[in-house]
Amino acid sequence: MKKWGSVLQVSFTYVGTVVGAGFATGQEILQFFTRYGWMATLTIGVASALFVWLGIKLMLLAGQLNAKSYEDLNKLLFGPKIGEWVSLFTMVILFGVTTVMLAGAGSVFAEQLKLPYQAGLLFTMALTYLLLIKGMKSILAVNSLVVPMMALFSVMAVIYAYPSPGAANWLLLDTGHSTLRIWLAPLLYAAFNLSMAQAVLVPLGTAIRDRSVLIRGGTLGGILIGLMLLAGHFALSAQMPDILRYDIPMGLLTQQMGGVLQLLFVFVIYSEIFTTFLADIYGLSLQISQRTGLAERTIVLLLLAASFVVSQIGFKALLASLYPLFGLLSMAWMTLLIWRKDPAAEA
Repeated sequence: MKKWGSVLQVSFTYVGTVVGAGFATGQEILQFFTRYGWMATLTIGVASALFVWLGIKLMLLAGQLNAKSYEDLNKLLFGPKIGEWVSLFTMVILFGVTTVMLAGAGSVFAEQLKLPYQAGLLFTMALTYLLLIKGMKSILAVNSLVVPMMALFSVMAVIYAYPSPGAANWLLLDTGHSTLRIWLAPLLYAAFNLSMAQAVLVPLGTAIRDRSVLIRGGTLGGILIGLMLLAGHFALSAQMPDILRYDIPMGLLTQQMGGVLQLLFVFVIYSEIFTTFLADIYGLSLQISQRTGLAERTIVLLLLAASFVVSQIGFKALLASLYPLFGLLSMAWMTLLIWRKDPAAEA
């Protein structure tokens, strides 16, 4: 039972790191899958397989290296000199993602709770600082609470979308996009999210010494991500094309529920945004501390302040401009991870 408890912690942390602002609000699913019509059902399967395979491989490599941060892994993949530059670039991308997460938190406060956008930013920053004082333990604990709620949210979204007139859209919607673009989308999506998840999966792979726990946790985590993607795609497809004009597409579904359920789902959306923001700030602080020697608490405060400034641009604008670019640049990283000899084969 203790081992399976660890498996669940690994899988939930994996899911919580990947499922952030873009995913929980529905924007990521729209950008990479739903807008491509019925073929998205197939491309979600491709993305899910990559999450299972490469998530496990990433954690096992980190454990073999006893890596302190993702820079150690990148030096293995790219070599010492290029790996250092790749890590620096990853740091820039990771910071861009944290600003998207923070902006997403502000959008939840503004669109769903009718509270000031800035209040959402400040509340999220304060809570992040208080939790990160405790390190990796706080990340494991938060995800163990939030991810089961997110899974329930996905099930409820399907239930509420099922009776709608567009319930069959996920199997019927056509698209004017090219076949190349449709099949490139899951590769970009997996590459981007895996390269970002390394900020937490690398120290997690080092902390969890049991290979079987990492393999089972990575498998379960990848499958859960795939099922949640499919559930989100089904629910959003049922509301096409009106859903495209929302900053938080899932918010349209929660408005239809009303009452306590609406407040619960808004909480879940915010929590998933928060878990990724928490994980990214943690990964960045480890990396910068390794490079500079500065105290991690000081680095966290500086990162929060910088994220606050950039997040003033707004959630939707940041997501639409940064994510496709970062996904493309992450393809080189994922290709080298695929080519690297599988640690399981060396055992």
